[in-house]
Amino acid sequence: MKDTYESPLNSRYASREMQYIFSPDKKFRTWRQLWIALAESEMELGLNITQEQIDELKAHADDINYDVAAEEEKKRRHDVMSHVYAYGKQCPNAKGIIHLGATSCYVGDNTDIIIMREGLELIRKRLVVVIKELADFADKYKAVPTLGFTHFQPAQLVTVGKRASLWLQDLTFDLEEVVHVSDSLKLLGCKGTTGTQASFMELFKGDHEKCVQLDKKICAKMGFADSYYVSGQTYSRKVDSMVLNALCGIAQSAHKFSNDIRLLQHLKEMEEPFEKGQIGSSAMAYKRNPMRSERIASLARYVISASSSPMMTASEQWFERTLDDSANKRISIPEAFLAVDAILGIYANIADGLVVYEKVINKHMMDELPFMATENIIMDTVENRGGDRQDLHERIRVYSMEAGAVVKVEGKPNDLLKRIAADPVFGIALEDTDKFMDPKLYIGRCPEQVTTFLEECVKPLLEKYKDDLAVEEVELKV
Repeated sequence: MKDTYESPLNSRYASREMQYIFSPDKKFRTWRQLWIALAESEMELGLNITQEQIDELKAHADDINYDVAAEEEKKRRHDVMSHVYAYGKQCPNAKGIIHLGATSCYVGDNTDIIIMREGLELIRKRLVVVIKELADFADKYKAVPTLGFTHFQPAQLVTVGKRASLWLQDLTFDLEEVVHVSDSLKLLGCKGTTGTQASFMELFKGDHEKCVQLDKKICAKMGFADSYYVSGQTYSRKVDSMVLNALCGIAQSAHKFSNDIRLLQHLKEMEEPFEKGQIGSSAMAYKRNPMRSERIASLARYVISASSSPMMTASEQWFERTLDDSANKRISIPEAFLAVDAILGIYANIADGLVVYEKVINKHMMDELPFMATENIIMDTVENRGGDRQDLHERIRVYSMEAGAVVKVEGKPNDLLKRIAADPVFGIALEDTDKFMDPKLYIGRCPEQVTTFLEECVKPLLEKYKDDLAVEEVELKV
């Protein structure tokens, strides 16, 4: 439909896999699985529920009669009870035991936890793919010198691969956090209207152990090790905050990467992929705009801002529950997941196709290298010709200012080395300054740092999550 608003996260950005995880169909199928788990567990603990009723529920677990539920919700204004009603229409023999003893949050909150865990699992897979692409890139370019920048001003040399290792390290932090948060998730379980399990104490005639076992059985059936020990009607909304904080961390890392790529593309040193038929500008046909990196920045900014909503919700809940979380959760959590899914798909696309222009990098580097060589020239003069370090430093300071003015004011080449060679105090001929102009003299331990980082940090992660590399590639829609 073209006359109704549609989230661009669906139509333009996020993958089909992530869209399904947060789809109504996934949610309502999970509700039915939870109702089956509840009834089956209650039967196993001695309540008057038959296997025939369980079988009937299982027979209709996936063929949801959405039309019946929608019609009922118009009358009842309650989504959970509308789906209880619709399920009961399909399962007349089991109708009376659906949702027995439970409150709406039994299906709502447990489903949210299940879905968020599945979402984090997909995010983990996307992260591993990007980490692999960046690791390959960092290794390939670990010894290629390039200008380092502090304050976006030329600084000591680094290497292309070392810079990539900084992007990569941020993502390893994010991977560890996603795994930690995912592993820490527990179900709400079956805690009742205010978290006291009073309704189940009634059903089980005051048997505490059966109430405990009910939670454990439901968790096992839904693939969780445990439920939260205590709750109100809902699980603590700090859980949502922790999940979104992990997603926010990815957005921060991706945004930093995208900024660096955009700046490097301006310098013509590196470039994101640009397809043969791609148009950079509707007016300027020559343009090669970094639209993928810009899209990452745009989506990441949204995620960073959206992550504040669960934080505010967690801080503003009253006592055992209020409903001012519900509408917000329906928007902020799914859309943050969809946006991060899109970000990582684009990130992988860029990392896989990064273009490095080594000759441009070298030109920029050699323009600045005379300034960086001066410390080595000072040390050589002191060591081999008995120069005074403080006097030499002052002379180079003056010559550097003069040479800088020649470059910036007159637009001429850097003549710093000529000025140094012309000063007899240094005792060095111009042709002898060439030995100070090898960029590899100024990259320190960059190649070794990258190698160590990849061997000791990145490769073990990739080995641990090697099965995640089989995740389907996200197709860029626009």
